[in-house]
Amino acid sequence: MEAKPQARFTLLRQSSLAPDRQDSVSLSGADVYSSEIEPGVRLMYLANEGDLDGIKELLDSGVDVNFRDIDSRTALHIAACQGRTDVVEFLLQNGAEVDPKDQWGSTPLADAMYYKNHDVIKLLEKHGAKPPRAPMHVQFAREVPEYEINPAELDFSNSVDITKGTFRSASWRGIQVAVKTLREEVLNDEEKVNAFRDELGLLQKIRHPNVVQFLGAVTQSTPMMIVTEYLPKGDFCAYLKRKGALKPIIAVKFALDIARGMNYLHEHKPEAIIHRDLEPSNILRDDSGHLKVADFGVSKLLKVKTVKEDKPVRFQDTSWRYVAPEVYRNEEYDTKVDVFSFALILQEMIEGNPPFSTKPEHEVPKAYVANERPPFKASTKHYAHGLKELIEECWSEEPYRRPAFRQIISRLEYISCYLAQKRCWKVRTLSCFQNLEDFFKGDRSNPSSHASRSYK
Repeated sequence: MEAKPQARFTLLRQSSLAPDRQDSVSLSGADVYSSEIEPGVRLMYLANEGDLDGIKELLDSGVDVNFRDIDSRTALHIAACQGRTDVVEFLLQNGAEVDPKDQWGSTPLADAMYYKNHDVIKLLEKHGAKPPRAPMHVQFAREVPEYEINPAELDFSNSVDITKGTFRSASWRGIQVAVKTLREEVLNDEEKVNAFRDELGLLQKIRHPNVVQFLGAVTQSTPMMIVTEYLPKGDFCAYLKRKGALKPIIAVKFALDIARGMNYLHEHKPEAIIHRDLEPSNILRDDSGHLKVADFGVSKLLKVKTVKEDKPVRFQDTSWRYVAPEVYRNEEYDTKVDVFSFALILQEMIEGNPPFSTKPEHEVPKAYVANERPPFKASTKHYAHGLKELIEECWSEEPYRRPAFRQIISRLEYISCYLAQKRCWKVRTLSCFQNLEDFFKGDRSNPSSHASRSYK
């Protein structure tokens, strides 16, 4: 008798690690009882449907509870995907292996994690299922990094999402911290794991008052996490939405914070660090009101004069409203891409609106490529003493024409001094006028006033 070809069960949810299939064939309730369908595949179908009576009948007839289809998937994989807690329990009680791996290396527990079936996760772990090994797991205890944090020490009971939802707050050793998590479903996405590894490597090198402080990481278990200081005042994007246009003296103060943090990164030795995603939601405010540069998920070490992305930057990878044209064109770039982004943030602080706020975000970089820039609508006095010229130089079409942050700091400090002196002069002038007004009115009601002293 000719052997039946091995079947593949492809109904509904698939392996968490499987590539998308274009040639999958689903089964219907009628198809599954066809004589052409293996009893094992029928078992998987019933696990998918949650039919405990049908599963019991098949197992009683001698069907192997650990039957594997052509992709090495089992009924337990299917039940875990679908969140069938009662079926998972029944299969385990009837001898199902708790940690079988399909052809992509996914286990029932990994599938349950991917589809967020929390009751199934607890049940599988109770039966001894092991979580997926972290990609950065080391074999020997002495190789565990010094920065490693025990995940049991992180308390998320009062957690809230912060900074675009990328980070969550948590309590750790008596302080509030920010935690960035690499989700379980991307643990086998080499590109995302490498980006996580690169960000972790960068954060270990950074120490500056205007850059968010790295505290530690979870790399020996899943989910992997990066832990940084928590800044309760939130990100600069939310602040600008609340405040709108800032006074020039405040805008320059904030610009100096950003420029000092970025100058530290660009002058880092032995390699400069390019942020490459400098925008208001990646800048945080501390308790004293100063700003700190954060989120280095797409940052680059500049080991040569320029770098280039392996593939074009996608819309979801960065904020296109602040991206330099050379990045959008997928050309080689250097530290000057951050200077371009800085110019847009500085102008936004004074104008009170994001760059090209009326354009859809995906259209904005096309305007930059066409050498269009956001218009200056605020009055001339808000761009006093070279501020407008500085912004225009920073967003120059030619990167080499953009100043370095060391130069930007010098110019901002000069403008800051000018604005401070102007403010002091204004205060002294107003005080003088007030004294004269009191004098001519003969105001005796305030014994400490100049007028009262004059009449004594």
